[in-house]
Amino acid sequence: MKKAVLIPDSFKGTISSADICSVMQTEILRRFPDCAVLSVPVADGGEGSVDAFLTALGGEKISLTVKGPFCEDTEAFYGIIDGGRTAVIEMAAAAGLPLAAGRENPLTATTYGVGQLILHAANAGVKKIVMGLGGSATNDGGCGAAAACGVRFFGEDGAPFVPAGGTLCKIARIDTSGLAPSLRGIEFITMCDIDNPMYGERGAAYVFAPQKGADPDTVRVLDDGLRHLSEVIKKSLGKDVADLPGGGAAGAMGAGMAVFFGSRLQMGIETVLDTVGFDGMIRDADVIFTGEGKIDSQSLGGKAVIGIARRAKKNGTPVIAVVGGAEGDMSAAYEEGVSAVFSINRLPMPLSESCAFTKENLAFAMENILRLMGI
Repeated sequence: MKKAVLIPDSFKGTISSADICSVMQTEILRRFPDCAVLSVPVADGGEGSVDAFLTALGGEKISLTVKGPFCEDTEAFYGIIDGGRTAVIEMAAAAGLPLAAGRENPLTATTYGVGQLILHAANAGVKKIVMGLGGSATNDGGCGAAAACGVRFFGEDGAPFVPAGGTLCKIARIDTSGLAPSLRGIEFITMCDIDNPMYGERGAAYVFAPQKGADPDTVRVLDDGLRHLSEVIKKSLGKDVADLPGGGAAGAMGAGMAVFFGSRLQMGIETVLDTVGFDGMIRDADVIFTGEGKIDSQSLGGKAVIGIARRAKKNGTPVIAVVGGAEGDMSAAYEEGVSAVFSINRLPMPLSESCAFTKENLAFAMENILRLMGI
């Protein structure tokens, strides 16, 4: 084996994608010391996405002080890759739930600091911004981020203000003419792995706000606010995002990114593959190792393993999925381009017990797969 590409998703709550790459690489080099190993930890848009891209491509992490979810000064960051042409931002760095721990309140939480990250990257001269949505403490439809970048929101009294989740219903008019000139011409791609709309029973408030500290009454207020925001967007800007798939992601920031920044919403794995130049990376690879905590019928909806397999199939590169567990019939995965699936767990035991042995079990599985490949 002369070249292997490692591109696993994390085993959620057990082991990170970067650690999986490390274990895999160690076992490969032990068996094939001259093998070229390329590691691409998968980023899903949430916490750790910037580090994942920097690990895969190199680059620079930019740190700066922005406003946190409750307008306090917060140390945040973004990544610069592709020779300074592309910025990678994870909204959780400025508006994530960990920053609101113990004081969660989606009525007042804002994405203003995320907009400051966007503006800083734009002023640095990037041509493309990849925005990761995930783990947000907010429900403001991205209005805070837009306001930080020059979009103005007016109340019935004609005075401008920065809306939060609890004040979206007070927006009477939106003016995007003041959007920062440095943002013009920048390509925006937003990593979004859900298809929930802005509002309604499947919308941002009803599905996700309870995780951010909202009780039933608050959920209704937030949902009414997002419905109102959608109506004002249509009236002021002529854009209808009420049913936009993924519009409800991260407190409806999916819709905000589309409306205020002209962003394309795209599955996270597709964004990763495009950004790292996956198609060229695997052109001369002997094998691709991927994986996730559990592969099942849901994996066919665009999760990492299947997204990777679909791309690899076009190139004819074998894909080996090393997973925490496999459930159900794998024939559909094989049809998509997965060559083989291996579960790392050696003995029947509950996840709560087996997770303590994940690295050991992963190394054992890799060793035996590589032994077979070396025959």
